[in-house]
Amino acid sequence: MTRFYSETEVVARIDELTPGRLHGFLRSRVVVPVEAGDGARYRDADLARLQLLCHLIDCYDLRDDALSLVMSLVDQLNTARGDMRAVMQVLAEQPDELRQRLHADIRARRG
Repeated sequence: MTRFYSETEVVARIDELTPGRLHGFLRSRVVVPVEAGDGARYRDADLARLQLLCHLIDCYDLRDDALSLVMSLVDQLNTARGDMRAVMQVLAEQPDELRQRLHADIRARRG
């Protein structure tokens, strides 16, 4: 079951996060919580993203435009990882002969 957190709970759980910083993230849309009737709700994935955002700002002093770019790259990487995981699952279900042929083809293309 997915756990949802209120803005107050999120700020309390992440030491480096302030209400002002959170609102900045929301304005720049690097975090998009679930909208509920009584306000925004944050998932565990949102908390992890907020922790990463705070870390990037505190350690690397990234501006909003750079932060958006980094988070876009993180999102693309996560999508690619999910796609790769799905491809690997499909390949694992294939006959040995096909898997071996694909493995050889992949090795040949990688060099």
